[in-house]
Amino acid sequence: MIAYAFMLPFLVLLVIFHTWPVIFGTYLAFNDYNIISPPKWVGLANFKELFADEQFWSGLRNSLKYILVVPVIQVVSILVALLVNRPLRGIGFFRTAYYVPVVTSFAVVGLIWTWMYQQSGPVNAVLMALGLMKEDHSLLNNPATALLAVMFVTLWKGIGYYMVLYLAGLQSISPELEEAAVIDGATRPQVFWNITLPSLRPTILVCSLLSTISAIKVFEEIVVMTQGGPAGSTYSVLFYSYSRAFQDFKYGLAAASSIIVAIISILFGIINFRLTRGGKVDA
Repeated sequence: MIAYAFMLPFLVLLVIFHTWPVIFGTYLAFNDYNIISPPKWVGLANFKELFADEQFWSGLRNSLKYILVVPVIQVVSILVALLVNRPLRGIGFFRTAYYVPVVTSFAVVGLIWTWMYQQSGPVNAVLMALGLMKEDHSLLNNPATALLAVMFVTLWKGIGYYMVLYLAGLQSISPELEEAAVIDGATRPQVFWNITLPSLRPTILVCSLLSTISAIKVFEEIVVMTQGGPAGSTYSVLFYSYSRAFQDFKYGLAAASSIIVAIISILFGIINFRLTRGGKVDA
């Protein structure tokens, strides 16, 4: 009873801010609700309207495209974690520096990067100098580059978070295993592929799952930087839910789209478990 008493404050908050919204949101998906009138049961009508809405499919396609950032951010985070896992003088400063973007508000990050992506901004100057851009134009105003530009900001901001998780995973690996492999004649790449990477499999599962769900649910980046434009090129499925709820006051339709997002997230979670065999390390 003492243990449950300590858990009670958290459990109450969990029910109020998580469990009840999930239950009520699922109920609203089968109702016509505009926050003024009482919910009116409409069955599957919201889902039928949802699947007939091209804007929903456009947002879903962009959200699925956003998943392409997941393998990139995982590879880069592992490399950075390997880099800062060395006992060098001042390494704590570099670990902190990589983590600073994580704790920075996305409102600030979005405004800074929006300015950097402007025409004649610093990003354009670098791309023009490298010969990667021929015409000086804003990356966020070009439908061909807007989504990639926003994805890069997500990559830049998220590296530090996953770096910390991978760093914890690296420091949990027994040094004796790597030392024994080196004594047996294994090279550094062989140690990484045969010992380090398999030992990181549970961490890779967690990080891949978290980043996949975050990619599907991308919202803050879109709101702050593009508002779904230009020409809907960055319009995400969660931004669709937000627009239907708080602009059109179609809360039932918004809840229905959120259920689709939840189902897709669960499916990708299952795929992650399958690919990493539940995060288990080979014997």
